[in-house]
Amino acid sequence: MNSPFPTSSLPHPRDRDVASPLCLANAQLVLADQVIQGAVTIQNGTIAEITEGDHIPTGAIDCAHDFVIPGLVELHTDNVERHIEPRPEVDWPHLPALIAHDAELASTGITTVFDALRVGSIHSGKSGHRDYARKLADELRAAHSADMFKISHFLHLRAEICSETLLEELAAFGQSDRVGIVSLMDHTPGQRQFRDLSALKTYVAKKRGMNDAEFEAHVENLLALQKRFGAEHETGAVREAARLGAVLASHDDTTADHVATSSANGVGFAEFPTTIEAAQACRTHGISVMMGAPNLIRGGSHSGNVAAQKLAKADLLDIVSSDYVPSALLLSAFRLADIWGDLPRAIATVTRNPAQAVQLHDRGTLKTGLRGDVLRVRKIDQTPLLCGVWSQGHKIA
Repeated sequence: MNSPFPTSSLPHPRDRDVASPLCLANAQLVLADQVIQGAVTIQNGTIAEITEGDHIPTGAIDCAHDFVIPGLVELHTDNVERHIEPRPEVDWPHLPALIAHDAELASTGITTVFDALRVGSIHSGKSGHRDYARKLADELRAAHSADMFKISHFLHLRAEICSETLLEELAAFGQSDRVGIVSLMDHTPGQRQFRDLSALKTYVAKKRGMNDAEFEAHVENLLALQKRFGAEHETGAVREAARLGAVLASHDDTTADHVATSSANGVGFAEFPTTIEAAQACRTHGISVMMGAPNLIRGGSHSGNVAAQKLAKADLLDIVSSDYVPSALLLSAFRLADIWGDLPRAIATVTRNPAQAVQLHDRGTLKTGLRGDVLRVRKIDQTPLLCGVWSQGHKIA
């Protein structure tokens, strides 16, 4: 089955400059359902051969029993926004920011990323949001075309329902923009992620420096925007996702009713459900559940929502996202392996499962014919040490 969005509309110049064959031997290969001792050979950018045994061919890299796993697939990261605005109201030069963002992800083992960009501006109030996504998407495309990136980039448009200009901003995107995900965001105070207004107050006070009166005005403004635009924007965002050929995601589902609405909208996966009730409802509706790696590593949500570890132990976790800490993605997979006692299953949450969720069927598994995106990982005590990253057989970290 082909991906619904254009994965090759911007051919990577490096794809035409194929590396010499790469063989990683004497490795523990983490396959879809087992771990074997063997070697993987990558040629012309794809996995050409997988062999079992401890033989080390001439010219191969001796992995000394390290793990070899597929490159990580990241569906939701705020990292690009952190680079272009390293502090509130600080606008960093975009091209250096994008290059640094790409290099950081490569250094953590992420070989495919869906860069999350907010669409939907708020022009009123102290905590306003400007329209930046269209311009940044153009800059991402230009950098990609100029062979400035180490890894594969797609777009994840975070459709903010509680905003003023969502539909106008979505309309500016087209088939050539590599939009793979549109997620439905509703950050209206008092529900979903911010059911606890004190958690919202702490968040915006630290990020935007609001006093009590400004926070109250902020909440009133968001409530008014949701009342005015909520239904129209949700319907419109679902329609725009279909126009773009993007996978639709929900965000912060809290109740079974939220999940039922998500299912009716055609949601493919749920980002960060906030309760076990919502995660269970996702399972009932056949919606994959994605949780944040920082939640898993820290042992709980910074917003007081359900712990990812609790969902993992209840067999309600399918995909992990690095969210706001890129290096947490690899670490989270090995933490899940300890919880489940099943390394292939754990690795799948950061490789095969996210790739399948967005219908990228050419990557995410060590299998002949798939993309040669692979990592070499050594485990030191309980911590994975990344020893090498290859994208289509090219060493990138």
